[in-house]
Order: sequence, then structure tokens, then C-alpha cells
Amino acid sequence: MTKNRDIILLFAFIVALLPVMLLRDFTPSNELRYLSIADEALREGHFFAFTNHGEAYADKPPLYLWLVMFGKQLFGRHIMLFLSMFSLIPALVILRTMDRWTREYLGERDRMTAMLLLMTSGLFLGLAVFVRMDMLMCMFITLALRSFWRMYTGTGQGTRDRILFPLYTWLALFTKGPVGLLVPILSVVVFLIIRRESGAIGHYCGWRTWGILAAGCAVWFTLVWFEGGPAYLNNLLFHQTFDRAVDAFHHKEPFWYYLVSVWYSLAPWSLLVLGVIVAALVRRDRFSSLELFFLTVIGTTLCMLSAFSSKLAVYLAPTFPFIVYLAALLMHRRPVSCWMRLSVVIPAVVWIGAAPILFLFRHYPDLAMVNSGWCMAAAGILSVTGIVAVVSMRRSRDIRRSVGTMAAGTLIAVFVGGMALPELNVRLGYGVLCREAAQLVHSKGLSTCYVWEMRRAESMDVYLGQPVVEVSAEELCSGMCRNGIVMLPERKLQDNDRMQRFLADKCCYSVGEYLIVELPDQNPQRRHDRPSPYV
Repeated sequence: MTKNRDIILLFAFIVALLPVMLLRDFTPSNELRYLSIADEALREGHFFAFTNHGEAYADKPPLYLWLVMFGKQLFGRHIMLFLSMFSLIPALVILRTMDRWTREYLGERDRMTAMLLLMTSGLFLGLAVFVRMDMLMCMFITLALRSFWRMYTGTGQGTRDRILFPLYTWLALFTKGPVGLLVPILSVVVFLIIRRESGAIGHYCGWRTWGILAAGCAVWFTLVWFEGGPAYLNNLLFHQTFDRAVDAFHHKEPFWYYLVSVWYSLAPWSLLVLGVIVAALVRRDRFSSLELFFLTVIGTTLCMLSAFSSKLAVYLAPTFPFIVYLAALLMHRRPVSCWMRLSVVIPAVVWIGAAPILFLFRHYPDLAMVNSGWCMAAAGILSVTGIVAVVSMRRSRDIRRSVGTMAAGTLIAVFVGGMALPELNVRLGYGVLCREAAQLVHSKGLSTCYVWEMRRAESMDVYLGQPVVEVSAEELCSGMCRNGIVMLPERKLQDNDRMQRFLADKCCYSVGEYLIVELPDQNPQRRHDRPSPYV
């Protein structure tokens, strides 16, 4: 193993994700909405009180939206590679921080295995490229907790870490909201109470910590009040915090939600890492100080988030580095058991079936989007990797070698599968559809872009440069919509006879799963080169 093996692993991680960052379209659900909000803020000159198509948007703090706005000003348009860097770089920082944090406790091979486990865990891998603020917040939380540990153990620079701990905590708050504040503070407080050092809480969370947090929040809230007024500030401080925590208006789930979601969020390694931690708790193992601290971060965050009404699997992301590295610490000091080997073999067996299953069901409608050569090649890589991992486990019984094999196969499969994105983008996002629509509007001299039955269609203005008008079937069929085009999902027409009759004499253009329909001032005669499919 080379001396710079961690740098090599991080470089491999970057290369594996590069096609996704270069070739992927923005997803309509959240990514496109953030871009639309940033564009609106630039047009209106807002930097603290944001709006989403005229409606107040106090759901997120401004830091991440500032980064999106900066990219738009710098390049003149939104570039996926640039925006993905604000997820990828934080992921790299987290991996590097956790590796350095455990250097005194784990050998080189064990740290390599832990890094591979974390970087190829399903949700962590996805968050490393999604245009979201979650990974950025997780980075600040990890750095804040690392700063506390350096203070607690006396291994850092006292004054510097006493400033960095509250500074990183405030940046986590300023990135996504209260969770960024609560995770570091509560984890530290609970850890000190468990260690029977509650008298030291004031030392680590004293006047300096609260002073920095209060000063940062005071400046932020004052600027919000000046720009958005008392109503916006009330929305930010109460509606988006207490209301969502007590009786959520979005993503309301039962208290046990994370006990289920954590298993698929950490796949394919959930059986291994969670099994090791649960086994240690059942055996009542004696935890070292670092292991206890990691366990405290996990347990405190899990309990806190479970008590909140609003829940999403991604909210548990701050615990993922600590879950994986706690499992690595526990595995390091105990012999590898049969069930631990089995917890790696099971996902390897599942991967063996990736290529055969995709091939057998390649014509199934729900799998049509992955019916491409690149996706089949990626599935083949997973199947081969699964076979090699099982054979390796059977021969050497070395769990680290099998984990390394599967992790390498995952990264290669992600790289190869990413090459299929240009042909998949028409199904993943609205970029291809909107570019076709914009070209048609320009060439035909039309003015209005209508949409019917499309999810999160309001954010299409990022591509079109103008707002879209959402209309009903009644409005379309009555002839109210003219001098424009209407975009709609073709599958919605299957059981709608009225819309099919409406489209019978219209010029329709197929773009993936969608149709673009011309709506001129007068109904044109049917075009024979591009006839309507609904005659």
C-alpha cells in the first residue's frame, strides 16, 4: 500500500463521479427549484429574503443560494459541474477529516476499508453529486465535532479550536438551518453528561461559543428583517422551525421512520456497519472515549430527528460518517465473525444478479430508461464484482479484500453508468424538453409556454427564460390557450379521451416521455410530416 493511499482513493472517487457531474441534467424536484430561486433573487436584488415565484421562501438559509447565485454571475448560466463541486468537495473533506481523526486508532488497511465503506454507501455517494446543501452542512458539522474533540483531548490548539467549534457550528446553521446548530451542541452536551463531566459544559459551550453564535445570528436576522420585513423573519424563525418540528406541513413521518430508512441509506453496507454496532451494544462492550463520542453523536442525532415531525432519509446524513467509522473502530478490536462475512456476501450475491435481472426485464416499462449499452455494462461490472467478492471471501476469508473489491466495482460502475446520462436526461429532467420548446417558440414566433399535469413545472423558467403557465384540461380544450405551446406528459393522455380529441388536429412533437403541442392563434391544417398521434 502506498504512503498516499488516501489521496489515491479520493482521486478515484472524483474520477468515478466525473461523468455524472459533466453529463447530468438538473432534477425538477429540488435542484431546479434552487436555481429558479437564485435567478429570481438576482433579478429582484434579494440576498437574505428569498422568494419562489413571488411567494416567500424562508425554508433554507442563504449560504447555499449565494453559491448558486455566484455561479450564475460568474458563468452567465448554471453549470452542473460547478454546482456539484459544493457537494463533492465537502464529501472529500469529510472523508479526509474522518481518516485523519482515526489515524491513531486504526491501521492503514482498516482506515482504507472505512473510507471505502463511507464513500460507496448509497446516500453518501448520491449526496456527493446532488445539487443540495446537505453535504455542505454535514461537512461543517463534522469539522465542528472534530474541533471539540481536539479541545477535549488537548491534541489541538486551544484558542483556535475554541473559535472554530462555534464558527463551524454557525456555518452549519447558516447552510441548512437548526439541525446544523443542534447536532454539534447537543452531541457535545450529552457526551459530557454521559462522561459525568457536566461541569465542563460551560468550558466547551461557554460565553465564547454562544457569543459567536449569537453575533452571527444577530447580523443575519437583522438583515433579513430589513430586506424581508417582520413577516418573513417570523416565517424563518418559527414557521420553518417549530411548526415543522411539531406538526410538519411537509414530509410528515412516524417516529420510527429513521430506524427503517437508515438500512437502505447505508446500502450495500448497512448489514455490516449497523450489525457491528448493534452487536457491540447487545454484548455491552466497553467503548473507548472516541467510540463513545461517535456513538453519542449517532444516538443524539437519531433521537432528535425522530422527535421532529418532518422527516426525510437525507436528514440523517450527518450521522453516516460516525456510523461507518464507529463500526470500523469496533471491527478493529474484535475478530471477524461468520455473520460479518455473510453481511458482505449477501449484497455481493445481490450484485451478481444485477446484469441478468436488467437483461431479462430490459423491456419492462419501468426499466426502459436504463435499457442502454452503458447501463448494461455497468450492471455487468457489478455482477462480475459480486462474483469476485464472493470467491475472494471463500478463499481468503478476508473481509477487507471483499469490501475493497465491491467498492472498486461500485466506483467503476458509477463511472460507466454515468456515460448513459445524455440519453437518459430526457427522462430525468426538463432540460432537453425545454430546449426543444424554446427553439419551437422562437422559430414559430409564439409567445407563451403552457404546461399541463407536469410536476414542479414552475421552475422551467430556468431554461426557458420566461415563466410557464400551468393550465387545466378544460382551459386547453376550450381554446383559451393560444399563440404558444403546451408541454405535457404523454402517459397522462392514455385515459383522457377529451385531451386526445383536442390533440387530434394539432401539431405534436415527441420529446422522450413528453409532448410539445403547438397552439397558434388559428388552428393549422394537420401537418403530414409531424402528424398528431391522436387522430
